Amino acid sequence: MSNLAKYQGLIPAFYACYDDEGNISPERVQAYTRFLVEKGVKGVYVGGSSGECIYQSVADRKLLLENVVEAAEGKLTIIAHVACNNTKDSQELAAHAESLGVDAIASIPPIYFRLPEHAIAKYWNDISAAAPNTDFIIYNIPQLAGVALTLPLLREMLKNPKVVGVKNSSMPIQDIQLFKSEGLAARDEFLVFNGPDEQLIGGLMIGADGGIGGTYSSCPELYLKLVDLVKAGDFDTARALQYDINNIIYALCSCKGNMYAAIKAVLKKREGLELGGVRAPLVNLVPEDDAIIDKIVGMIDAACAKYL
Repeated sequence: MSNLAKYQGLIPAFYACYDDEGNISPERVQAYTRFLVEKGVKGVYVGGSSGECIYQSVADRKLLLENVVEAAEGKLTIIAHVACNNTKDSQELAAHAESLGVDAIASIPPIYFRLPEHAIAKYWNDISAAAPNTDFIIYNIPQLAGVALTLPLLREMLKNPKVVGVKNSSMPIQDIQLFKSEGLAARDEFLVFNGPDEQLIGGLMIGADGGIGGTYSSCPELYLKLVDLVKAGDFDTARALQYDINNIIYALCSCKGNMYAAIKAVLKKREGLELGGVRAPLVNLVPEDDAIIDKIVGMIDAACAKYL
């Protein structure tokens, strides 16, 4: 098993970066990657929900990952989410990710058709076999995938030595403890990442090794501070910061446009990063969202002044 310490910490889910015509922009991908390196995060999770993966072609996803790896220059742990809704394309992305030297690949279960657990295990193991020298992380997000990771399915997957952890985005914090305990019963080390950003403090306190989150990039310094506060045992301040972060998240979700379009607008206003919009059928911001973006920028700035 590889050194799992490289995964322990804050790992932002990487956003899709488009040019003005809506195509993947290598230049914007690289600028965004360098921004995250400078912020001091542990790594990046590329090609997941926050990366709009289900609305991108295989070629799009390869191009984006190639530019993340190039710009990171070995300074970030890179987890590439490679799942497509068919095994062949997923294997192609897995093999490509391994050829680039990523640290791990990850996958949701197949969506739409409700497959039995033995079919889901075969899907994941077939993907893993296409990148035999690369760690594999199960992505549990039942509210979007339509199927949840169960302990019997996890036990089956633990027979695969490349399975090193679970990115857990289910809402019950208890799931982190269940998956962690099951993994550690099978081997000396096992990772579980907290997924829901609104409960990062709870996930860390129940045993998550770190977090992979879709809003981390909007204010990485605040999330990094939250992790530090939990490690230091300053739970009162950590709880207050989590509440303020949650209010930022709720505001991001209050726009008429998609949350990721809102985050990209915040990054443009606060950091000068231009990442483009979101890909249809996701909805871009509308003019009345501008005031909300200004409010969110003010909320982030106020929280940074308060806690940093």
